[in-house]
Amino acid sequence: MAYRRYDRLSATDAAFLAIEDASVHMHVGAVAIFEGESLRTEAGAIDTERIRTFIDLALHDAPRFRQKLAWIPRFEHPVWVDDPRFNLRYHVRHTALPPPGDVRQLKRMAARLFSQKLDRGKPLWEMWVVEGLRNGRFALVLKAHHCMVDGIAGIDILAAILRLEPGTAMPPKHPWIPQPQPSRSRLLGDEIWRRASLPFDVACAVPRALSRPIEVANSVRESVLSVGETMAAGFSGTTDTPLNADIGPYRRYDWTRFDIAEARALGKAAGGTLNDVVLATVAGAVRRFLGWRGHRATPESVFRVMVPVSIRGSEERGMPGNRVVNFLAPIPIGESSPVRRLQRTIEVTARLKHSRVAHGAELIEEIGDRVATGLIVQLVRFAANQRAYNLVVTNVPGPPCPLYLLGARMVEIYPLVPLFGGQALGIALFSYDGGLHWGLNADWEAMPDLHDLVGAVEEEFAQLQNVSPSPVPTPGGGGTGSGRR
Repeated sequence: MAYRRYDRLSATDAAFLAIEDASVHMHVGAVAIFEGESLRTEAGAIDTERIRTFIDLALHDAPRFRQKLAWIPRFEHPVWVDDPRFNLRYHVRHTALPPPGDVRQLKRMAARLFSQKLDRGKPLWEMWVVEGLRNGRFALVLKAHHCMVDGIAGIDILAAILRLEPGTAMPPKHPWIPQPQPSRSRLLGDEIWRRASLPFDVACAVPRALSRPIEVANSVRESVLSVGETMAAGFSGTTDTPLNADIGPYRRYDWTRFDIAEARALGKAAGGTLNDVVLATVAGAVRRFLGWRGHRATPESVFRVMVPVSIRGSEERGMPGNRVVNFLAPIPIGESSPVRRLQRTIEVTARLKHSRVAHGAELIEEIGDRVATGLIVQLVRFAANQRAYNLVVTNVPGPPCPLYLLGARMVEIYPLVPLFGGQALGIALFSYDGGLHWGLNADWEAMPDLHDLVGAVEEEFAQLQNVSPSPVPTPGGGGTGSGRR
Protein backbone atom coordinates (compact mmCIF):
# COMPACT_ATOMS: atom_id res chain seq x y z
CA MET A 1 0.00 0.00 0.00
CA ALA A 2 1.43 3.39 -0.99
CA TYR A 3 2.53 5.71 1.82
CA ARG A 4 0.22 8.70 2.07
CA ARG A 5 1.71 11.48 4.15
CA TYR A 6 -0.07 14.52 5.51
CA ASP A 7 0.32 17.03 8.35
CA ARG A 8 -2.57 18.24 10.46
CA LEU A 9 -2.70 22.00 11.05
CA SER A 10 -2.60 23.16 14.67
CA ALA A 11 -5.57 24.99 16.14
CA THR A 12 -3.79 28.33 15.76
CA ASP A 13 -2.82 27.69 12.13
CA ALA A 14 -6.37 26.55 11.33
CA ALA A 15 -7.72 29.71 12.98
CA PHE A 16 -5.72 31.88 10.58
CA LEU A 17 -7.61 30.20 7.75
CA ALA A 18 -11.00 30.41 9.43
CA ILE A 19 -10.91 34.15 10.18
CA GLU A 20 -9.97 35.09 6.61
CA ASP A 21 -12.72 36.73 4.55
CA ALA A 22 -13.12 39.12 1.61
CA SER A 23 -11.48 41.98 3.52
CA VAL A 24 -9.20 40.16 5.97
CA HIS A 25 -6.24 38.63 4.09
CA MET A 26 -4.16 36.46 6.39
CA HIS A 27 -0.87 36.43 4.54
CA VAL A 28 2.39 37.76 5.93
CA GLY A 29 4.97 39.17 3.57
CA ALA A 30 8.02 41.28 2.89
CA VAL A 31 9.64 43.53 0.33
CA ALA A 32 13.35 42.75 -0.03
CA ILE A 33 15.61 45.04 -2.10
CA PHE A 34 18.80 43.71 -3.71
CA GLU A 35 21.80 45.00 -5.60
CA GLY A 36 21.36 43.62 -9.09
CA GLU A 37 24.68 43.53 -10.93
CA SER A 38 25.50 39.86 -10.26
CA LEU A 39 22.13 38.72 -11.64
CA ARG A 40 22.01 40.56 -14.96
CA THR A 41 21.78 38.84 -18.31
CA GLU A 42 23.78 39.97 -21.34
CA ALA A 43 20.74 42.03 -22.34
CA GLY A 44 20.83 43.87 -19.03
CA ALA A 45 17.68 42.33 -17.48
CA ILE A 46 17.46 40.52 -14.15
CA ASP A 47 17.96 36.78 -14.76
CA THR A 48 14.59 35.61 -13.46
CA GLU A 49 15.02 32.11 -14.90
CA ARG A 50 18.18 31.64 -12.90
CA ILE A 51 16.39 32.78 -9.76
CA ARG A 52 13.59 30.30 -10.45
CA THR A 53 16.05 27.46 -10.91
CA PHE A 54 17.80 28.35 -7.68
CA ILE A 55 14.51 28.51 -5.74
CA ASP A 56 13.37 25.19 -7.21
CA LEU A 57 16.51 23.52 -5.88
CA ALA A 58 16.37 25.34 -2.53
CA LEU A 59 12.78 24.22 -1.83
CA HIS A 60 14.23 20.86 -0.77
CA ASP A 61 14.84 22.61 2.59
CA ALA A 62 11.31 24.08 2.72
CA PRO A 63 8.95 21.25 1.68
CA ARG A 64 5.84 23.06 2.96
CA PHE A 65 6.12 25.37 -0.07
CA ARG A 66 5.18 22.41 -2.31
CA GLN A 67 2.13 21.45 -0.26
CA LYS A 68 -1.48 22.57 -0.43
CA LEU A 69 -4.55 22.31 1.78
CA ALA A 70 -6.93 19.38 2.05
CA TRP A 71 -9.80 18.94 4.49
CA ILE A 72 -10.83 16.15 6.84
CA PRO A 73 -14.40 15.07 5.96
CA ARG A 74 -17.15 15.91 8.45
CA PHE A 75 -14.75 17.63 10.85
CA GLU A 76 -13.57 20.07 8.13
CA HIS A 77 -10.17 20.45 9.75
CA PRO A 78 -7.35 21.39 7.34
CA VAL A 79 -4.28 19.28 6.63
CA TRP A 80 -1.19 19.73 4.43
CA VAL A 81 -0.68 17.34 1.50
CA ASP A 82 1.81 17.33 -1.37
CA ASP A 83 0.59 19.13 -4.49
CA PRO A 84 1.06 16.75 -7.45
CA ARG A 85 0.54 19.67 -9.87
CA PHE A 86 3.00 22.04 -8.26
CA ASN A 87 4.23 24.58 -10.83
CA LEU A 88 7.00 26.92 -9.70
CA ARG A 89 6.22 29.42 -12.47
CA TYR A 90 2.83 30.08 -10.90
CA HIS A 91 4.49 31.00 -7.61
CA VAL A 92 7.62 32.85 -8.75
CA ARG A 93 6.50 35.65 -11.05
CA HIS A 94 8.22 38.47 -12.91
CA THR A 95 7.27 42.11 -13.32
CA ALA A 96 8.94 45.51 -13.66
CA LEU A 97 8.46 49.12 -12.63
CA PRO A 98 8.17 51.78 -15.32
CA PRO A 99 10.75 54.59 -15.30
CA PRO A 100 11.92 56.19 -13.10
CA GLY A 101 11.59 53.11 -10.85
CA ASP A 102 11.54 55.02 -7.59
CA VAL A 103 10.66 53.82 -4.09
CA ARG A 104 7.19 55.33 -4.19
CA GLN A 105 6.32 53.20 -7.24
CA LEU A 106 7.63 50.07 -5.52
CA LYS A 107 5.48 50.75 -2.45
CA ARG A 108 2.38 51.19 -4.60
CA MET A 109 3.08 47.95 -6.48
CA ALA A 110 3.70 46.04 -3.25
CA ALA A 111 0.43 47.37 -1.83
CA ARG A 112 -1.48 46.10 -4.88
CA LEU A 113 0.12 42.67 -4.57
CA PHE A 114 -0.59 42.51 -0.84
CA SER A 115 -4.24 43.41 -1.56
CA GLN A 116 -4.78 40.11 -3.41
CA LYS A 117 -5.71 36.93 -1.54
CA LEU A 118 -3.76 33.73 -2.11
CA ASP A 119 -5.36 30.87 -4.07
CA ARG A 120 -6.34 28.14 -1.58
CA GLY A 121 -6.27 25.52 -4.31
CA LYS A 122 -2.47 25.84 -4.55
CA PRO A 123 0.47 26.13 -2.14
CA LEU A 124 -0.17 29.32 -0.22
CA TRP A 125 2.70 31.56 -1.29
CA GLU A 126 3.88 33.86 -4.07
CA MET A 127 7.12 35.63 -4.91
CA TRP A 128 7.39 38.49 -7.40
CA VAL A 129 10.71 39.46 -8.97
CA VAL A 130 10.45 43.22 -9.58
CA GLU A 131 13.08 44.83 -11.75
CA GLY A 132 13.42 48.41 -12.96
CA LEU A 133 14.43 49.99 -9.64
CA ARG A 134 16.86 52.87 -9.66
CA ASN A 135 20.58 52.27 -9.26
CA GLY A 136 20.33 48.88 -10.96
CA ARG A 137 18.53 47.26 -8.06
CA PHE A 138 15.65 44.78 -8.04
CA ALA A 139 13.16 43.64 -5.41
CA LEU A 140 11.45 40.47 -4.26
CA VAL A 141 7.89 40.85 -3.00
CA LEU A 142 7.02 37.79 -0.92
CA LYS A 143 3.65 36.57 0.35
CA ALA A 144 2.93 33.47 2.44
CA HIS A 145 -0.21 32.58 4.35
CA HIS A 146 0.07 33.00 8.10
CA CYS A 147 -1.06 29.39 8.58
CA MET A 148 2.27 28.34 7.01
CA VAL A 149 4.73 30.47 8.95
CA ASP A 150 5.18 32.71 11.95
CA GLY A 151 7.90 35.35 12.10
CA ILE A 152 10.72 33.10 13.32
CA ALA A 153 9.78 30.14 11.12
CA GLY A 154 9.46 32.51 8.18
CA ILE A 155 13.07 33.58 8.66
CA ASP A 156 14.19 29.95 8.71
CA ILE A 157 12.40 29.35 5.41
CA LEU A 158 13.84 32.56 3.95
CA ALA A 159 17.25 31.12 4.82
CA ALA A 160 16.59 28.39 2.26
CA ILE A 161 17.11 30.88 -0.58
CA LEU A 162 19.54 33.37 1.00
CA ARG A 163 23.20 32.78 1.78
CA LEU A 164 25.77 34.31 4.12
CA GLU A 165 28.38 34.42 1.35
CA PRO A 166 28.12 36.16 -2.05
CA GLY A 167 28.66 32.95 -4.00
CA THR A 168 26.65 31.99 -7.08
CA ALA A 169 26.77 28.18 -6.77
CA MET A 170 23.50 26.30 -7.14
CA PRO A 171 22.27 23.95 -4.38
CA PRO A 172 22.52 20.20 -5.03
CA LYS A 173 19.66 18.68 -6.96
CA HIS A 174 17.23 16.49 -5.02
CA PRO A 175 14.43 14.94 -7.05
CA TRP A 176 11.02 15.75 -5.65
CA ILE A 177 8.39 13.03 -5.85
CA PRO A 178 5.03 14.11 -4.38
CA GLN A 179 3.49 11.62 -1.97
CA PRO A 180 0.01 10.39 -2.97
CA GLN A 181 -2.76 12.25 -1.21
CA PRO A 182 -4.54 10.34 1.58
CA SER A 183 -8.07 9.18 0.82
CA ARG A 184 -11.05 10.80 2.45
CA SER A 185 -11.69 7.62 4.43
CA ARG A 186 -8.10 7.63 5.69
CA LEU A 187 -8.37 11.24 6.83
CA LEU A 188 -11.71 10.61 8.53
CA GLY A 189 -10.54 7.40 10.17
CA ASP A 190 -7.38 8.98 11.54
CA GLU A 191 -9.29 11.91 12.98
CA ILE A 192 -11.88 9.66 14.65
CA TRP A 193 -9.09 7.56 16.16
CA ARG A 194 -7.26 10.69 17.32
CA ARG A 195 -10.32 12.02 19.13
CA ALA A 196 -11.27 8.62 20.54
CA SER A 197 -7.79 8.24 22.06
CA LEU A 198 -8.08 11.43 24.13
CA PRO A 199 -9.85 9.75 27.11
CA PHE A 200 -7.15 7.05 27.07
CA ASP A 201 -4.44 9.73 27.27
CA VAL A 202 -6.20 11.24 30.27
CA ALA A 203 -6.56 7.83 31.93
CA CYS A 204 -2.84 7.15 31.51
CA ALA A 205 -2.05 10.48 33.16
CA VAL A 206 -4.13 9.75 36.28
CA PRO A 207 -1.70 7.26 37.93
CA ARG A 208 1.18 9.67 37.41
CA ALA A 209 -0.87 12.47 38.94
CA LEU A 210 -1.84 10.39 42.01
CA SER A 211 1.82 9.63 42.73
CA ARG A 212 2.59 13.34 43.30
CA PRO A 213 -0.69 15.00 44.37
CA ILE A 214 0.74 18.26 45.81
CA GLU A 215 2.82 18.99 42.72
CA VAL A 216 -0.11 18.23 40.43
CA ALA A 217 -2.50 20.33 42.52
CA ASN A 218 -0.16 23.31 42.33
CA SER A 219 0.25 22.79 38.59
CA VAL A 220 -3.53 22.63 38.06
CA ARG A 221 -4.01 25.78 40.14
CA GLU A 222 -1.35 27.60 38.13
CA SER A 223 -2.89 26.42 34.85
CA VAL A 224 -6.36 27.62 35.84
CA LEU A 225 -4.98 31.01 36.88
CA SER A 226 -2.98 31.23 33.64
CA VAL A 227 -6.01 30.57 31.44
CA GLY A 228 -8.11 32.99 33.51
CA GLU A 229 -5.53 35.76 33.22
CA THR A 230 -5.21 35.20 29.48
CA MET A 231 -8.98 35.28 28.93
CA ALA A 232 -9.43 38.36 31.13
CA ALA A 233 -6.86 40.26 29.06
CA GLY A 234 -9.20 40.19 26.08
CA PHE A 235 -12.47 41.03 27.83
CA SER A 236 -11.94 44.76 28.41
CA GLY A 237 -12.28 47.14 25.50
CA THR A 238 -10.12 50.03 24.37
CA THR A 239 -10.61 53.62 23.25
CA ASP A 240 -12.11 53.97 19.79
CA THR A 241 -9.67 55.61 17.36
CA PRO A 242 -9.48 56.28 13.60
CA LEU A 243 -7.07 53.32 13.44
CA ASN A 244 -9.97 50.98 14.26
CA ALA A 245 -12.28 51.56 11.31
CA ASP A 246 -13.95 48.86 9.23
CA ILE A 247 -11.58 47.67 6.52
CA GLY A 248 -11.94 46.68 2.89
CA PRO A 249 -9.79 44.47 0.65
CA TYR A 250 -7.32 47.11 -0.59
CA ARG A 251 -4.09 48.11 1.08
CA ARG A 252 -1.53 50.89 1.38
CA TYR A 253 2.03 49.96 2.27
CA ASP A 254 4.83 52.19 3.51
CA TRP A 255 8.13 51.82 5.33
CA THR A 256 11.03 53.46 7.09
CA ARG A 257 14.39 52.40 8.53
CA PHE A 258 16.39 53.24 11.67
CA ASP A 259 19.86 52.33 12.80
CA ILE A 260 19.41 49.42 15.22
CA ALA A 261 22.43 50.39 17.34
CA GLU A 262 20.81 53.74 18.07
CA ALA A 263 17.54 52.12 19.10
CA ARG A 264 19.29 49.60 21.37
CA ALA A 265 21.34 52.36 22.96
CA LEU A 266 18.18 54.33 23.72
CA GLY A 267 16.63 51.31 25.41
CA LYS A 268 19.73 50.47 27.40
CA ALA A 269 20.13 54.06 28.61
CA ALA A 270 16.56 53.98 29.95
CA GLY A 271 16.91 50.54 31.53
CA GLY A 272 14.82 48.84 28.87
CA THR A 273 15.15 46.95 25.60
CA LEU A 274 14.90 47.50 21.87
CA ASN A 275 11.25 46.40 21.98
CA ASP A 276 10.52 49.01 24.64
CA VAL A 277 11.92 51.71 22.34
CA VAL A 278 9.78 50.39 19.48
CA LEU A 279 6.57 50.47 21.54
CA ALA A 280 7.35 53.90 23.00
CA THR A 281 8.03 55.22 19.50
CA VAL A 282 4.69 53.79 18.33
CA ALA A 283 2.94 55.40 21.32
CA GLY A 284 4.35 58.83 20.50
CA ALA A 285 3.66 58.46 16.78
CA VAL A 286 0.05 57.39 17.40
CA ARG A 287 -0.40 60.36 19.76
CA ARG A 288 0.85 62.76 17.07
CA PHE A 289 -1.20 61.12 14.32
CA LEU A 290 -4.44 61.11 16.31
CA GLY A 291 -3.90 64.78 17.11
CA TRP A 292 -3.58 65.57 13.40
CA ARG A 293 -6.84 63.68 12.85
CA GLY A 294 -8.55 65.77 15.55
CA HIS A 295 -8.67 62.91 18.07
CA ARG A 296 -7.04 64.08 21.30
CA ALA A 297 -5.36 61.41 23.41
CA THR A 298 -5.83 61.88 27.17
CA PRO A 299 -4.37 60.14 30.24
CA GLU A 300 -7.61 58.15 30.38
CA SER A 301 -7.19 56.83 26.80
CA VAL A 302 -6.81 53.04 26.72
CA PHE A 303 -4.74 52.03 23.71
CA ARG A 304 -3.41 48.47 23.55
CA VAL A 305 -1.11 46.81 21.06
CA MET A 306 -1.04 43.09 20.46
CA VAL A 307 2.58 41.97 20.53
CA PRO A 308 3.21 38.46 19.14
CA VAL A 309 6.15 36.80 20.91
CA SER A 310 7.78 33.61 19.68
CA ILE A 311 7.87 30.63 22.07
CA ARG A 312 9.72 28.51 19.51
CA GLY A 313 12.55 26.60 21.17
CA SER A 314 15.92 25.99 19.56
CA GLU A 315 14.86 22.41 18.79
CA GLU A 316 11.91 23.79 16.78
CA ARG A 317 13.93 26.07 14.50
CA GLY A 318 13.17 25.33 10.86
CA MET A 319 9.76 23.81 11.60
CA PRO A 320 6.81 25.35 9.74
CA GLY A 321 3.67 26.61 11.43
CA ASN A 322 3.13 29.07 14.27
CA ARG A 323 4.60 29.01 17.78
CA VAL A 324 3.70 32.39 19.23
CA VAL A 325 1.77 33.88 22.12
CA ASN A 326 0.15 37.29 21.94
CA PHE A 327 0.64 39.83 24.72
CA LEU A 328 -1.79 42.75 25.04
CA ALA A 329 0.34 45.73 26.05
CA PRO A 330 -1.27 49.09 26.96
CA ILE A 331 0.94 51.87 25.64
CA PRO A 332 0.79 55.44 27.04
CA ILE A 333 -0.51 57.53 24.14
CA GLY A 334 -1.97 59.98 26.68
CA GLU A 335 1.46 60.80 28.10
CA SER A 336 2.92 64.01 26.65
CA SER A 337 6.57 63.47 27.68
CA PRO A 338 8.67 61.17 25.44
CA VAL A 339 10.89 60.17 28.40
CA ARG A 340 7.90 59.27 30.59
CA ARG A 341 6.31 57.38 27.67
CA LEU A 342 9.44 55.24 27.41
CA GLN A 343 9.61 54.65 31.18
CA ARG A 344 5.94 53.70 31.40
CA THR A 345 6.37 51.36 28.44
CA ILE A 346 9.29 49.65 30.20
CA GLU A 347 7.10 49.18 33.29
CA VAL A 348 4.29 47.64 31.22
CA THR A 349 6.51 45.16 29.41
CA ALA A 350 8.21 44.17 32.67
CA ARG A 351 4.81 43.27 34.16
CA LEU A 352 3.86 41.26 31.08
CA LYS A 353 7.11 39.28 31.19
CA HIS A 354 6.19 38.08 34.69
CA SER A 355 2.53 37.39 33.92
CA ARG A 356 0.88 34.03 33.33
CA VAL A 357 -0.36 35.01 29.86
CA ALA A 358 2.24 33.00 27.91
CA HIS A 359 1.44 29.79 29.77
CA GLY A 360 -2.29 30.44 29.52
CA ALA A 361 -2.10 30.99 25.76
CA GLU A 362 -0.25 27.69 25.32
CA LEU A 363 -2.91 25.86 27.33
CA ILE A 364 -5.74 27.42 25.32
CA GLU A 365 -4.06 26.33 22.09
CA GLU A 366 -3.60 22.80 23.45
CA ILE A 367 -7.28 22.65 24.41
CA GLY A 368 -8.14 23.81 20.91
CA ASP A 369 -5.90 21.18 19.33
CA ARG A 370 -7.32 18.36 21.42
CA VAL A 371 -10.98 19.25 21.76
CA ALA A 372 -12.37 22.19 19.79
CA THR A 373 -10.35 24.05 17.17
CA GLY A 374 -13.22 26.54 16.89
CA LEU A 375 -12.34 27.78 20.38
CA ILE A 376 -9.31 29.66 19.01
CA VAL A 377 -11.38 31.15 16.16
CA GLN A 378 -14.08 32.35 18.55
CA LEU A 379 -11.51 33.90 20.88
CA VAL A 380 -9.90 35.78 18.00
CA ARG A 381 -13.26 37.06 16.77
CA PHE A 382 -14.35 37.96 20.30
CA ALA A 383 -11.17 39.98 20.86
CA ALA A 384 -11.75 41.84 17.58
CA ASN A 385 -15.43 42.54 18.36
CA GLN A 386 -14.57 43.72 21.88
CA ARG A 387 -11.71 45.80 20.46
CA ALA A 388 -9.40 44.25 23.04
CA TYR A 389 -6.48 45.84 21.19
CA ASN A 390 -6.10 48.71 18.72
CA LEU A 391 -3.03 47.69 16.79
CA VAL A 392 -0.64 44.80 16.10
CA VAL A 393 3.08 45.52 16.47
CA THR A 394 5.42 42.61 15.79
CA ASN A 395 9.22 42.77 15.91
CA VAL A 396 11.15 39.87 14.33
CA PRO A 397 14.90 39.54 14.98
CA GLY A 398 16.95 38.92 11.85
CA PRO A 399 20.60 38.40 11.04
CA PRO A 400 23.05 41.22 11.88
CA CYS A 401 25.10 40.45 8.76
CA PRO A 402 24.30 40.80 5.03
CA LEU A 403 22.60 38.01 3.08
CA TYR A 404 22.90 37.20 -0.62
CA LEU A 405 20.78 35.72 -3.38
CA LEU A 406 23.06 34.25 -6.05
CA GLY A 407 25.67 36.87 -5.23
CA ALA A 408 23.20 39.77 -5.08
CA ARG A 409 23.35 41.49 -1.70
CA MET A 410 20.07 42.14 0.09
CA VAL A 411 20.32 45.76 1.21
CA GLU A 412 16.89 46.23 2.83
CA ILE A 413 13.89 44.13 3.83
CA TYR A 414 10.52 45.47 5.02
CA PRO A 415 8.00 43.05 6.58
CA LEU A 416 4.21 42.91 6.45
CA VAL A 417 1.72 41.83 9.12
CA PRO A 418 -1.92 41.22 8.08
CA LEU A 419 -4.86 43.36 9.18
CA PHE A 420 -7.59 41.88 11.37
CA GLY A 421 -11.20 43.03 11.34
CA GLY A 422 -11.52 46.56 12.74
CA GLN A 423 -7.74 47.04 12.47
CA ALA A 424 -6.89 49.61 9.79
CA LEU A 425 -3.15 49.50 10.56
CA GLY A 426 -0.54 46.85 11.32
CA ILE A 427 3.16 47.45 12.04
CA ALA A 428 5.90 44.86 11.53
CA LEU A 429 9.62 45.31 12.17
CA PHE A 430 12.60 43.27 11.06
CA SER A 431 16.18 43.77 12.20
CA TYR A 432 18.76 43.11 9.50
CA ASP A 433 22.38 44.07 8.84
CA GLY A 434 22.44 46.99 11.28
CA GLY A 435 19.01 48.32 10.31
CA LEU A 436 15.64 48.25 12.04
CA HIS A 437 13.19 48.02 9.14
CA TRP A 438 9.58 49.13 9.69
CA GLY A 439 6.78 47.94 7.39
CA LEU A 440 3.36 49.58 7.81
CA ASN A 441 0.33 47.87 6.29
CA ALA A 442 -2.93 49.84 6.18
CA ASP A 443 -6.41 49.86 4.75
CA TRP A 444 -6.59 51.91 1.56
CA GLU A 445 -9.71 53.92 2.43
CA ALA A 446 -9.26 54.29 6.20
CA MET A 447 -5.60 55.41 6.00
CA PRO A 448 -5.08 57.74 3.02
CA ASP A 449 -2.56 59.62 5.20
CA LEU A 450 -0.38 56.61 6.02
CA HIS A 451 2.67 58.59 4.94
CA ASP A 452 1.91 61.08 7.73
CA LEU A 453 1.99 58.29 10.28
CA VAL A 454 5.36 57.12 8.95
CA GLY A 455 6.58 60.70 9.33
CA ALA A 456 5.27 60.69 12.91
CA VAL A 457 7.25 57.51 13.64
CA GLU A 458 10.42 59.16 12.32
CA GLU A 459 9.78 62.38 14.27
CA GLU A 460 9.09 60.50 17.50
CA PHE A 461 12.26 58.43 17.22
CA ALA A 462 14.27 61.59 16.59
CA GLN A 463 12.71 63.23 19.64
CA LEU A 464 13.58 60.21 21.79
CA GLN A 465 17.17 60.57 20.63
CA ASN A 466 17.20 64.28 21.52
CA VAL A 467 15.99 63.65 25.09
CA SER A 468 17.96 60.45 25.66
CA PRO A 469 19.56 60.38 29.13
CA SER A 470 22.93 59.38 27.65
CA PRO A 471 24.69 59.76 24.28
CA VAL A 472 23.85 57.34 21.49
CA PRO A 473 25.99 56.31 18.49
CA THR A 474 26.30 58.55 15.47
CA PRO A 475 23.47 57.81 12.95
CA GLY A 476 24.37 55.12 10.47
CA GLY A 477 22.10 56.41 7.75
CA GLY A 478 18.96 55.02 6.14
CA GLY A 479 18.52 52.91 3.06
CA THR A 480 16.63 53.88 -0.07
CA GLY A 481 14.70 56.59 1.74
CA SER A 482 11.06 56.71 2.72
CA GLY A 483 9.82 57.79 -0.71
CA ARG A 484 6.43 58.70 0.76
CA ARG A 485 3.54 60.34 -1.00
